[in-house]
Parts: sequence; structure tokens; C-alpha cells
Amino acid sequence: MIIVQKYGGSSVADNEKLMNVALKVKKCREALNDVVVVVSAQGKTTDLLIEKARSISNDISDREMDVLLSTGEMQSMTLLVMTLNKIGVPAISLTGEQAGIFTDNGHLNARIDKIRPYRIFDELDKGNVVVVAGFQGVDDLGDITTLGRGGSDTTAVALAHALEADRCEIYSDVDGIYTADPRIVKNAVKLETIEYDTMLELASLGAKVLNNRAVELAKKYNVKLSI
Repeated sequence: MIIVQKYGGSSVADNEKLMNVALKVKKCREALNDVVVVVSAQGKTTDLLIEKARSISNDISDREMDVLLSTGEMQSMTLLVMTLNKIGVPAISLTGEQAGIFTDNGHLNARIDKIRPYRIFDELDKGNVVVVAGFQGVDDLGDITTLGRGGSDTTAVALAHALEADRCEIYSDVDGIYTADPRIVKNAVKLETIEYDTMLELASLGAKVLNNRAVELAKKYNVKLSI
């Protein structure tokens, strides 16, 4: 089985949390699964990078901003691979380009055109866990692009489809989908299942648990999502 797991920024925010993720990945791999992990930038890294850019100028090209923002996910992927190696799990990190994620040239809000996951399959065949930088791809000019806020969810779903994965698991700082944000609404109820259309409506209205473009892709390609 191929399992795609996506971990958000809060899940990889520091070394302790990286170790928690690594142990989850190790457990999944020990169940004889091939594991592909998609990571977001650590904590508030993306916001900090935007602040740094704006401290220099308010007139920065979208292309250069994409190059800058993509480094957040690259940090996460390499740090997670180092953590996995530390606990004896063979792993390799891949940028969006190395993973074969090709997009249009809509910088800061690109859309995935196609995925050619040959390198991922090769690394899985070697016995590696593959850790992919979420939120990014490359256009036909070879320029780095980013997929917009929440784009790592989209990366994970798109990869799950391209790899014909058995399941796509999205991990965040809440343990599932609720009727409201459980950190704010104390009597929010956890939902065991939810239809794609209902989740799409929630995401479109601002629910942060899943990116709406990721839900659209999951519905289109019938990707099994576990939150």
C-alpha cells in the first residue's frame, strides 16, 4: 500500500514535534506501507518570510516572493529527513520540482497542471520514505511556483492521485473535522464522516481544516481523505 501523509506547520514546528511525526511515519512504514510525506513550513515561518520581504520593499515581484516562500517547506522536509534518519528510517527529501510537480505560471497562486512522480516511485523502490516539500512546484520555464495558502493540502491530494495511493492522511493540530473550531467553541462535535460537497462548502466559507482546492481535487479524483 502507498500512504500519503501531510503534516501542517504546527505539527513540525520544533524538534520535539518533528520527532513525534517521525515516529508516526516509522509506525506506518513498519506496517509494510510505502510512505510519502508532505510537509508545510514550520510554525509561522511563511509569515516571517513575508515580513522579511516587506521590510526590504513593498514592490517585490511575485516570482522572487515564490522563491523565498518555497524555502520554508524545504527547511521542514530536510529537518524531518534528518529526524527519520536519526531513528533508523531511510528517507530522502524532494522539492516540488524533484517530485515532478508541474504548474502553470501563476506565481503565488499556481495550479498544478501535471505530476510526473517517477523519482518518487524510484525512491520508494529503494526502500526510502519520501518527504516532499508541500505548497510548491515548477512552471514550464523552470521557475519555482507556490500554490497559495493551504497549498500543502493540495500537494498531498494531488500526489495521492498521481501515485494511486490507498489513502491520503491530513494531520493538523485538531484530531478531525468538527462542526466548529473546537479551540473556540467548547461544545463543537467531531464528525466521523463528511461528504466532499459539505467539506468543500465549509472550506470555501473559511474552515481552516482543509484547503478548498484540495477538497475539489479529492472530489474530482475520488481520493480517500482521512483527517
